[in-house]
Amino acid sequence: MPISRAEIATESGEKLLKRLCKHWAHKLEVEQQGGEGRVSFEDGSCLLRAEPDKLQVAVEALDEEGLDRLEGVVASHLERMAGDEALQIVWEN
Repeated sequence: MPISRAEIATESGEKLLKRLCKHWAHKLEVEQQGGEGRVSFEDGSCLLRAEPDKLQVAVEALDEEGLDRLEGVVASHLERMAGDEALQIVWEN
């Protein structure tokens, strides 16, 4: 299973994590406790960990095509949740 990771510099990591998990909990299986969260998609998953100055994100999918799709979905939702804060999201696989 291919995996991509991103370390996103932000002071709002825990807030973003909570907002994203709450948003997706309406239609996906979500586990969130403290500064960590996991979202299960049909073809993969997303792990999030908030630290004081960054948000660590790992996306795992069944294949490369699914990985590319999940990277885009997670990035676009994070950017939307961040509001006026500009996030630099660079995926590494």
